[in-house]
Amino acid sequence: MKIRPLYDRIIVKRLEAETKTKSGLYIPDSAKEKPIEGEVIAVGNGKVLDDGSVRTLEVKVGDRILFGKYSGTEIKLDGEEHLILREDEVLAVVEA
Repeated sequence: MKIRPLYDRIIVKRLEAETKTKSGLYIPDSAKEKPIEGEVIAVGNGKVLDDGSVRTLEVKVGDRILFGKYSGTEIKLDGEEHLILREDEVLAVVEA
């Protein structure tokens, strides 16, 4: 299924949660938290400003981003969970 977000919204696929700590301990499924890092799958055209002009988004498809724990709306696309976020809910872009 193809989906195109509107305005300043973006579609994000959460990255997999860590299954092991840095010290080598395995984390059980019941103790895992949802990751706050994801990959941008699709972006809207931009934010409509008060004067009617459109400002393009800072994030682009393929960017790895950080977002708030309770941000966005969860949706299912082709059996996979994704999030729809507004651009202002993005905290940072992770650079390599």
